[in-house]
Amino acid sequence: MNLDQQIEILIKNAPQDGVTPTVIEKAVAPILKIFAQQLQHLEYYILQTFQKNWVVTTLQNRGTPQLQKKVIYAFTTLQDARTFQGTNDPNILATLLPVTHIIFQLFAMKEVDSLVFMEQGGILTTGAEIHQKDLQENIQNQLQKFSQEQRTKSNKIPPNYA
Repeated sequence: MNLDQQIEILIKNAPQDGVTPTVIEKAVAPILKIFAQQLQHLEYYILQTFQKNWVVTTLQNRGTPQLQKKVIYAFTTLQDARTFQGTNDPNILATLLPVTHIIFQLFAMKEVDSLVFMEQGGILTTGAEIHQKDLQENIQNQLQKFSQEQRTKSNKIPPNYA
């Protein structure tokens, strides 16, 4: 499934309230697509519990232990997801998800600092990171532009209006 098809599913699954699908299409989707295009794969495995909660890993700075960040890892292979951090916990599932859907979830996760996409199978030491703050700022900017465009359109009075 390509990125446009993934976006279409997000729009189709949005609340059909007359506003949300349009906001996702015009304001959120372009940003999701920009971030997804920086990655190498269209789908990744995410670790989650049986209750569908994503597994969040807290990382500490070795030199300054009070510096922490919370991340969610995304894997290109099922094997990498299963063996991550040397555990094979039977209570954790690896679920394959479209990349745009993963990034979209990050937008709503205020308690998570970033997503780390492990781009190469078998290599679990480096990955591409998307920071929640960067995603949030980009989507907020796009939402403001969209909102301004909508106000401009609604303020235009037709010349033959009497």
